[in-house]
Amino acid sequence: MRIFTWLFILLLVLGTSLQAQTTISGYLTDEDTGEPLLAATVLDVISGSGVVANTYGFYSLTLPGDSARLRISYIGSRTVEIPLFLKGEAIERNVALPSSVVLEAVEVTADRGERIEQSSQMSRNEVPVEQIKRIPALLGEVDVLKALQLLPGVQSGGEGTSGLYVRGGSPDQNLVLLDGVPVYNVSHLLGIFSVFNADALRNVTLTKGGFPARYGGRLSSVLEINMKEGNLREWRGEGSIGLISSKLTLSGPLQKDKTSVLISGRRTYADLIFGPLVKSAARSEGIDLKLKLYFYDVNAKIQHKINEDHRLFLSFYGGADVFSNIFKEDDSRSGGGVDWGNTISAARWNWRINPKLFLNTTATYSRYNIDIEALAEEQDLQFKALYRSGIYDLGGKLDFDYIPNPKHYIRFGGGLTNHTYRPGAVSLNLDVDDTEAELDTLIGSPSDYSNEMYVYVEDDINFGALRVNAGLHFSAFSVDNQFYTSLQPRLGLRYLLQNDLSLKASFSTMQQYINLLTSESLSLPTDLWVPSTGRIAPQESWQAAVGAAKTLNDKYELSAEVYYKQMKNVVSYREGASFFQGFDEEWEDKVTQGDGEAYGLELFAQKKRGRLTGWIGYTLSWNWRQFDELNSGGRFPFRYDRRHDLSIVANYDLSDRVWLSGAFVYGTGNAVSLPTYAYNVAGARPGSTGNRFGFYNSVETGVEKNSFRMSDYHRMDLSISFRKQKRWGTRTWVIGAYNAYWHRNPYYIEVREDVNQETGEFERQVREISILPFIPSISYQFKF
Repeated sequence: MRIFTWLFILLLVLGTSLQAQTTISGYLTDEDTGEPLLAATVLDVISGSGVVANTYGFYSLTLPGDSARLRISYIGSRTVEIPLFLKGEAIERNVALPSSVVLEAVEVTADRGERIEQSSQMSRNEVPVEQIKRIPALLGEVDVLKALQLLPGVQSGGEGTSGLYVRGGSPDQNLVLLDGVPVYNVSHLLGIFSVFNADALRNVTLTKGGFPARYGGRLSSVLEINMKEGNLREWRGEGSIGLISSKLTLSGPLQKDKTSVLISGRRTYADLIFGPLVKSAARSEGIDLKLKLYFYDVNAKIQHKINEDHRLFLSFYGGADVFSNIFKEDDSRSGGGVDWGNTISAARWNWRINPKLFLNTTATYSRYNIDIEALAEEQDLQFKALYRSGIYDLGGKLDFDYIPNPKHYIRFGGGLTNHTYRPGAVSLNLDVDDTEAELDTLIGSPSDYSNEMYVYVEDDINFGALRVNAGLHFSAFSVDNQFYTSLQPRLGLRYLLQNDLSLKASFSTMQQYINLLTSESLSLPTDLWVPSTGRIAPQESWQAAVGAAKTLNDKYELSAEVYYKQMKNVVSYREGASFFQGFDEEWEDKVTQGDGEAYGLELFAQKKRGRLTGWIGYTLSWNWRQFDELNSGGRFPFRYDRRHDLSIVANYDLSDRVWLSGAFVYGTGNAVSLPTYAYNVAGARPGSTGNRFGFYNSVETGVEKNSFRMSDYHRMDLSISFRKQKRWGTRTWVIGAYNAYWHRNPYYIEVREDVNQETGEFERQVREISILPFIPSISYQFKF
């Protein structure tokens, strides 16, 4: 560990200066709500030095001289300039950015945030929540993950699903954080909707490469989602009523400018609408039916300002999908159900140790649980089967921000997480009256436990035209009697050619210790989280990227990136293995490990201001897998290898009260496997030995894995919104259309044999099945 100590001392030495300096620090907040403005920029116009606020709105800027003029800006807010006379060693200045009013000693100017070419970070997209809400949505349900699928380098798992496949990675290679807590299941309704309620969210940031040292544990991406902190000024609310769900969010002060609370809820009501109809139809057949079919989310948060140096935050998320049906007829009862969901909580303590040093301490809890139940009861027999699986996390972490001067932004810290895995077990209970028959047993893999820890240090160094983000991430993982370690270097470079054009490059290595055993189609509740073990090695990757970024006229952002990624020890089910087979087998016997390779080009053009806003993203990519035990050891395209991927998003304000929104997507069809011929082999009839009466089994083969393509995917979504100011607030009607020109996009392939009426022989037919046609929607949104 000495390397980290010496590196940190070196960074401190680099950050020192003999010249008399003044440190200005404080918090940047929204004037209307008191919410912190993360990533807001603070620039001294006189010296040209600047800094970016951290996640909690804290900034620190050390300046020479006797005067300064701070320009503070944030996307979506107005920029302010504050003149200051520098005296003494430290000045505390908290700033609430106004919307349009003029305050004493504060001049309101045009808004302007940090430009894309100024940052050393590449392969990152920040999508404002308000922009996400404007994108046309399936059934009018705003979906954060579907909005991210419209970015270059990000692909969906299939028609209408919310899974993320980032730069050739699989869903388990995405580190999804809600208020800093890992989320293990991000989908409702088998992937149709995501678990994130946009009304409760403050910001969404996706990092696809060039990972800073503070991130680790996954190979492909980091998705940071932060909930709103709560309104410290006044009580406010918003919500919506749609075709499939309704939601309501309330936020306000318990003690003004001191303590606030936020609570948000969402629930679907398919069971409330269709349940009575289904029950009535069953009752006419003499069957009593109990039906549950819905999902729900609850978000809650409390913040408390102890004083200017100490703040506390408590956040909670709970959500689940509930599906069950119980049939009762005469003296018998049968049915079953599937319940799955997340419970997440975090306790955070912010401590401004001094004007240059900031500490965030976080305790986290995350649980993902699955229960599948089946039952059958008759007069003299009772049978129950219960499948349970899940993962539980309990952890803590320390994150320090140290800003010695404008040329250095140093971050260091570490964390520890205890994982508990339930890889899947089936409990069977059979009770037969008046007989000796009785069964009560447990089949499946036992629970497992592991500990994961990490420490990191990084520095964002500004040499003028050259800016460098360099760091190290060390991680360790203990499970059973196995202990893994990994030292991962990270490097990001930016060279400013001129004020609005820069070249960028990055290199990062990652290691992942937990794995998701999943199908390559739906996001099923039977997907299992399991640890690396003595038999299953951790996944590893390295990724390099180069690119350019430019801003045009303060309105347009342009970027181009080329990336290459190699992956080792990626996990897949063995040929023919799945969750549904071999409950009595260890999960390690069902999987195999191999290598992955992904590379491509990403182009992105975004217009951020004006009546017309939106973006165009294009990806040209290749994505390969190779397993010794699959495809005869040969390399094959990953199922979601997509050569071309194009997305266009546009919003146009016809007026302050009416606006149009549209999204168009095009993608090369998914790779699939189709057998080209079949042959017969000698076999025996069931219950017999030998090859009696010439009985044969048919074996299908003759194709390399994923060597066929489904039809190309393309779709257009449209919406129009009508907003009106009321005495109590604002209301907005949103009318939308998913798949507006009704293109039949393939969801899966069906293979079946039909008899040729002319020849009388069986002929194989392959059909692409589409499940989501043109779907209109309407929703009513309100704010007060």
